[in-house]
Amino acid sequence: MTLALETTDLKVQLRLSDGWFTVCDLSALGSGRGVAALLPDGRQVALFRDRSDRLYAIDNRDPFTGAAVLSRGLTGTHQGRPFVASPLLKQRFDLASGACLDDASARVTAYEVRAS
Repeated sequence: MTLALETTDLKVQLRLSDGWFTVCDLSALGSGRGVAALLPDGRQVALFRDRSDRLYAIDNRDPFTGAAVLSRGLTGTHQGRPFVASPLLKQRFDLASGACLDDASARVTAYEVRAS
């Protein structure tokens, strides 16, 4: 007999330089909303889950203001690419790559993320 794994049983993990780090339960991520989490080295990461259940993780710190607010930004898509817009100055960051869509000189770190 095979049992379906409930999403509440799944953990969201980030790939860091020394391996996978468990951040939270998948159930903590609502569709289209961000969640901030603290990494072991003190950095903050912003986690997102889109309506298709794809997961993204980027630095939470807005490079334009220095504030840790990207997890509170509005999500959307531009030319098929998912992004979050900073709630402060509204610059958009590609959730897959971390590139700023409004200023090619700026970017945030994007992390490999999985649910397992």
